Amino acid sequence: MTPSILCRFFPSILLGTFLLCLPRTALCDPPGTVVADLIIHNAKVWTVDEASPEAEAVAVWKGRILAVGDNDAIQRHAGEETKIIDAEGMLVLPGFNDNHTHFVSGGMSLTRVQLKDSTSQEEFGERLAAKSDELPEGAWITGGSWDHDNWPGGELPSAELIDRYVPDRPVFVRRYDGHMGVANSMALRMAGVNADTPDPEGGVIERKPGSNEPTGLLRNHAARLVGRIVPQESYEEEKAAALAAVREAARAGVTSLTDMSGTPGRLRIYQELLDENELTVRINMLIPLSRWQDYERLGILANFRNDNWIKIGGLKVFADGSLGSSTALFFEPYLQDPDNHGIRVTPLEQLEQQVIAADKAGLQVAVHAIGDKANSDVLDIFEKAGDVNGPRDRRFRVEHAQHIHPKDFERYAALGVIASVQPYHVIDDGRWAEGRIGHERCESSYAYQWFEQEGVLYCFGSDWTVAPLNPLLGIDAAVTRRTLDGENPGGWFPEQKITVEQAIRAYTYMSAYAEFGEDVKGTITPGKLADMVIIDRDILTIPSDDIPEARIVYTIVDGQIVHQD
Repeated sequence: MTPSILCRFFPSILLGTFLLCLPRTALCDPPGTVVADLIIHNAKVWTVDEASPEAEAVAVWKGRILAVGDNDAIQRHAGEETKIIDAEGMLVLPGFNDNHTHFVSGGMSLTRVQLKDSTSQEEFGERLAAKSDELPEGAWITGGSWDHDNWPGGELPSAELIDRYVPDRPVFVRRYDGHMGVANSMALRMAGVNADTPDPEGGVIERKPGSNEPTGLLRNHAARLVGRIVPQESYEEEKAAALAAVREAARAGVTSLTDMSGTPGRLRIYQELLDENELTVRINMLIPLSRWQDYERLGILANFRNDNWIKIGGLKVFADGSLGSSTALFFEPYLQDPDNHGIRVTPLEQLEQQVIAADKAGLQVAVHAIGDKANSDVLDIFEKAGDVNGPRDRRFRVEHAQHIHPKDFERYAALGVIASVQPYHVIDDGRWAEGRIGHERCESSYAYQWFEQEGVLYCFGSDWTVAPLNPLLGIDAAVTRRTLDGENPGGWFPEQKITVEQAIRAYTYMSAYAEFGEDVKGTITPGKLADMVIIDRDILTIPSDDIPEARIVYTIVDGQIVHQD
């Protein structure tokens, strides 16, 4: 095959090979022989590349970083057709890579009832009633993301509460962490949930005191009893939600992400958006671990890529629930519920068998584990999988890794397990976490400085829609640890603060590493994908209290401006 034909059919392969074979600091000899498509100059470029951490300018060619250096050196790549961005001293970073989203659900949440910031049961009910007035007869009210810890007394919602405001249509709304939902009486009747309904494996139906009658509150897998009869969104509705989420990602400076809620339909949606030139964020899609054989039958391995836009080959499973719903699994019981240690969502033997089998098939496994017992169990399973299947670069992930027993930090590091964490949870959960598990256990919770000291691999993300998609809010949370209630202005367990530089690295290079993508993204390095953000102020040097006020001015993906403020 001639070179011209190769260029026609394999342009991205040839371009990537060409760029990566050239010098790191400038990709032409002599300088100026390659004319850039885009130049950003007069900037503070923080590359996250340890070999060359700072620069003034960046040149982009054919969707890749062409050169990084001072203004004069990069100006040599300018031509008549080169687009020039004068950053006027603003900060340029690699594009943010969100390690954990529920992406299409995030898009859907933009139009559903908003309950997260309701400050009382009354406001919760009034918002449901207002939403009911907007909907056609018979339509369900879903979504919500309520947070009872915002309410005086912190009393959980019930069917009786919702019935006072919306008795005439089915309602099923979830707590913002997704591990607990509440249904009204109509929805419970439609689902056949009553006093005779047994608790499902991995779930709990809350009962009225002295009776088996359900309160309407359903924890973990019990939520499926109602969730299974909620009308599913059409393909067109899911695609519209995905497009809304893509645009939200561009505004937030998110250029890559992991979608923890992958399905065949969503894979098709992402492919269609890519074909329609609407996909402006790179997707790493995980599917449920229970379906690992679907990948094996197709011969797919971890890190299977479609031209660096869509990646599959990862699997997710739940070990336990969440702290907020008191279903995270702990060695010791909850303070407010001495008989409750949490819920094991997936039976331990089943979890072990599936992880070992999927790992043997060459797939990447990510396990949701929040409580210290769940984390310890998962480390045991990962260690056994390595012993059974032999050494290789497997990059096991623990999603959330919030509450870790002090004995297990060293094990995390020794096993090379990646703690895939979401720092906004620190300032959100920190409002009430000690009331659930006490001060001592919280000392080793959300312990990012201990990760640094023990050499634990960790990366950052949002858990959108559980927390905001905006990475700047996550960086602020990791650096300041100021809880949302204003009660910890100096930081909640301030000894666990990390630096802005460390937080940026966790949100860029380490999230790329966690999805086997560090060869093509995560740093502003010649030869890598031209995914960058320009921020209106230097979050590396401004007072940390001001980080939430920073805004994304430009989001650049594949060398193209996809958001400009």
